Amino acid sequence: MAYKISDACVSCGACAAACPVSAISEGDGKYVIDPDVCIDCGTCAATCPVGAPEQA
Repeated sequence: MAYKISDACVSCGACAAACPVSAISEGDGKYVIDPDVCIDCGTCAATCPVGAPEQA
């Protein structure tokens, strides 16, 4: 199951830089994960300073 980014996102971009498949992009006020591209590796969650990425 793909990850999603919660409203806790502070738009720092750490998750997007860490994503090995470039599934994360800047959205309106927070980053978003494309569930069709996400490989459920958890790298974004491990990198995020506020714990915004979570399993959907």
